[in-house]
Amino acid sequence: MGITVLDLSAYVGLAAVGAVTVNILLGILMAFRYSPVRYWPHRRINYFLLHNWSGYVALSVSILHPIVLLFYKEKRFRLLDLVYPVHSPSQPLDNTIGAIALYLLAFVVVTSYLRIRLGRRLWKLFHFTIYLAAGAMFWHSLFTDPDLKNASVDWFDGGKVFIEACVLLTVAIGLSRGRHYYRRKAQHARGMAAAAAASQ
Repeated sequence: MGITVLDLSAYVGLAAVGAVTVNILLGILMAFRYSPVRYWPHRRINYFLLHNWSGYVALSVSILHPIVLLFYKEKRFRLLDLVYPVHSPSQPLDNTIGAIALYLLAFVVVTSYLRIRLGRRLWKLFHFTIYLAAGAMFWHSLFTDPDLKNASVDWFDGGKVFIEACVLLTVAIGLSRGRHYYRRKAQHARGMAAAAAASQ
C-alpha cells in the first residue's frame, strides 16, 4: 500500500514538529553559551548556523504540511481553508490553531532575518514568540486526527508519541532556560548591590 495524501501531510507535519524542537534546543544551547569544542561532541560546530537553518526548514515544512491537503479528494480543501481555516471541511478549531502556529513561526523567522535593524532588545522580545508558535503547533499536532475523521486522540499512536516526546523535551529545556535566566539576573543584581556597597 502506497503513501496517501493524508500520510504525506502527517509525515510533513511531524517533520515540522521535529524541526521546531531542534530549533528551540539549539537556541537554548546558544543561550547557555554551550561550547561543542569543550563539551560533547568535542568538535567545532557552528550551531548558530544550524539554529538558523532549522528555523528555515521548520517554516518550509510547516507551509508544505497544509498545501498537501489541496490534493485530497474526499474532503475538498480550498486555498482559503488553509490560509483562514475557521470554516475548513474538517477540524476547523485545531486547524485554526495550526495556522496560528504557522503565522507565529513565520513572524519569528522574518524578524530574525531583520534582527540587526530591529535591535537586540526588540528582536529578542519577538524571538520568544517561538514558544507560542511551538505551543500552538503541539496543540494542533496532538489533537487533530490525521485521518480527518474526528476520531478521539490515540495517545499511543507512533506519531502522537513522537509529538509527546517533543513537547516534554521543549518544556524541560524551556524551564531550564527560564531558571538560567533568573539565576543570572539574581547574580547580576547581587553583583550590582555589592559594587554599590563597596563604593560607599
